[in-house]
Amino acid sequence: MFKGALSVQLSISTRHGHLSEPTQDKLKAKAEKLNRIYERLSSIELIIDLSDQQLPKVDVKVSAEHKHDFVAHSEAESLLGAVDDGLHKIEQQLRKYKKRVQQRHRNHEVRRQEAASAGSIEPSEGSDQSGLESRES
Repeated sequence: MFKGALSVQLSISTRHGHLSEPTQDKLKAKAEKLNRIYERLSSIELIIDLSDQQLPKVDVKVSAEHKHDFVAHSEAESLLGAVDDGLHKIEQQLRKYKKRVQQRHRNHEVRRQEAASAGSIEPSEGSDQSGLESRES
């Protein structure tokens, strides 16, 4: 089992119908794979709307640490197709978010190193010491 899988709350709710236990187990297995993409998920919620049996609708809501919520809506001719499409949309959102967070962290480290090296070579323009030195000369 992969890291963090135990901490994710997974709920499946159904509107206008009922899902069998084997179907719910399949959906749970598919939804738990989201943890492989982004490890800091706190909850996954699948809402299945079976009001139209020919075109089931699926809403996927995923909550991650630090306030981020991801939502995807999907409908398809089959229930598993709609779930796969909704989970695929969530995967794309999670990958994009993870990449953005990693880029922000990496750029922060580069900026910190550049600032440290620039600060040790020359004093900043607005410092009081540089003004004193020019007046004394």
